[in-house]
Amino acid sequence: MNKRSFLFVPGNRPERFDKACGAGADVVIIDLEDAVAVSDKSSARQAVAAWLRADKNVYLRLNGADTAWFADDLELLDRPGVTGVVLPKAESAEQIDVVTARGRSRLSIVPLIESALGLWHVEPIAKAPGVELLAFGAIDFQLDTGISGDGDELLMARSQLVLVSRVAGLLPPIDGVTMSLDDEQALRADVDRARLLGFGGKLCIHPRQIAAVNAGFSPQPTELAWAQRVMEAAATAQGNAVRLDGKMIDRPVIERARALLASATNAAK
Repeated sequence: MNKRSFLFVPGNRPERFDKACGAGADVVIIDLEDAVAVSDKSSARQAVAAWLRADKNVYLRLNGADTAWFADDLELLDRPGVTGVVLPKAESAEQIDVVTARGRSRLSIVPLIESALGLWHVEPIAKAPGVELLAFGAIDFQLDTGISGDGDELLMARSQLVLVSRVAGLLPPIDGVTMSLDDEQALRADVDRARLLGFGGKLCIHPRQIAAVNAGFSPQPTELAWAQRVMEAAATAQGNAVRLDGKMIDRPVIERARALLASATNAAK
């Protein structure tokens, strides 16, 4: 299954956990970090521990490795139902190693790159054992770097995550959240930009964002129709050069078409 939508749910709101799991997101992240006040850290951890069981399938966003809550958060990784970890403010491969050593080998690790130091060290982070994909924390990255704006101002950072993910053999990275809950146009624009840059999905802060994210990161009907026509033309060409819609079809075009069709198959599973 493609992992396109990653939905956060606050760790101190256990009454929302099951609703989040049924909202249609590809991944549900129970958030112990930003969504939970300092005074609620311990009770949130206890609520998550009480809810987890073998038939669950969630990721946990831990508190940062440099916080007083990190060690206690790691204790949850042995619980059934935890299949992945989101590590905020990831800034070194050594932080990933601590999570890997404490968790089970099957856990997927998603480093959240949201600082200048994290982006500077993103290649060794991406290549650390257990890392499934990278995620971009655009808002915290802006705060850390003093950058204003979420468009071209962050193009270099986003492109770096895409390139490093490819070199490290990871799944495409996940883009950061869209804070506007009532602006469908803004969400779709953010999804379109992220997909064009090579991202494979997006972090969501509300269930109402899931449908647009899933649709935006899935092959579109026009793309699939084009891909099918390319594969049919290539099959009849028997290895020879062939034209389609006034353009030459060569190996990269055929591989792109094949990847689109495969992606659609995976999305349907």
